[in-house]
Amino acid sequence: MEILLEDIENHRITDAVCVDASCLGNPGVTEYRAIDMCTRQVIFNYKLNEATNNIGEFLAIVHALALYKNRHKPLKVIYTDSVTAIAWVRNKKTKTTFTKTERNRKTFEILERAINWLQTNTFDTAIVKWDTEQWGEIPADYGRK
Repeated sequence: MEILLEDIENHRITDAVCVDASCLGNPGVTEYRAIDMCTRQVIFNYKLNEATNNIGEFLAIVHALALYKNRHKPLKVIYTDSVTAIAWVRNKKTKTTFTKTERNRKTFEILERAINWLQTNTFDTAIVKWDTEQWGEIPADYGRK
């Protein structure tokens, strides 16, 4: 069964993954994760010493795309509540003003790998903005607001 983008945007699809990030301070300690929409199980949870929320959101999407592609598993939809992260994935680059330091060196290494992955791979997964107003908080939310 083919899923049309208009159906995804108008109705929450449960055969999907949702991602979110949490940053304690911005920049600060950042976590990002993915949740299976059917089972509500955590697929991955990753912590960075220092990043921004937008970087965490972006990395969560790319991490999910790469994980499913490496496992040869179809992934039709990724939901995110970050318009910025969607744009960065679409453009295959970030527009962050976050400055590289020794403390966040690993974050920048991961960020560079993610950008490289996007530039050298293809995917059919729809990346869709989660409709928080209509559906409530995204299931991957850390609840730290």
